[in-house]
Amino acid sequence: MLHKEGNRSLVLFFIIFSLITVVSVYFIGKFGALLAVPFWVIYGFMIWFFRNPKRGMKTESNDVVAPVDGKVVVIQEVFEKEFLKEQCMQVSIFMSPLNVHVCRYPVNGKVIFTKYHPGKFLVAWHEKSSELNERTTVVTQVDNNTKVLFRQIAGAVARRIVLYAKENDTAIAGNEYGFIKFGSRVDIFLPLSAKINVKIGDITKGGEQIIAKLY
Repeated sequence: MLHKEGNRSLVLFFIIFSLITVVSVYFIGKFGALLAVPFWVIYGFMIWFFRNPKRGMKTESNDVVAPVDGKVVVIQEVFEKEFLKEQCMQVSIFMSPLNVHVCRYPVNGKVIFTKYHPGKFLVAWHEKSSELNERTTVVTQVDNNTKVLFRQIAGAVARRIVLYAKENDTAIAGNEYGFIKFGSRVDIFLPLSAKINVKIGDITKGGEQIIAKLY
């Protein structure tokens, strides 16, 4: 299954690469077909990038589900100053261009805040990317009134963040709330009382892995 965000790009590049192939074969012959092979390899990668595997699992009200596929690069206590305005545990997951780039809600609850921030395009693992890069912020309030904040963060390659979540939406852990094109990162800010079930370097599977518990 392919993600809808790839429809326009896949159609456009299919037309472009088809024209290149036809022109190459017309003017050069069989060698022209060989010259077109790298373009179709790139197209195959694009199809792979926009894949949208079906994910889902049963969760409890205090489960925190991995929002994306990727690698855990940060676990630290920080002061979240945009909305929560308190000390939190930050868990950051970095996605390479080879990862699935669907962004999924990490918790069940009600969306109480969303915001888009224009910004820079520092490499996604830069310590200031969470504050300076193009990004979105979403806050979900779970059943016990605990608030969980999470951000989509653009990287040096990613130039487009797609956010579907809106205030008053119902968040269901594992369901899609956005998409980021190419390399990127997602930060999650949890209460200090949360039990973190991953460590730096772990590989996560979005929508099918519990990475923390809220207490």
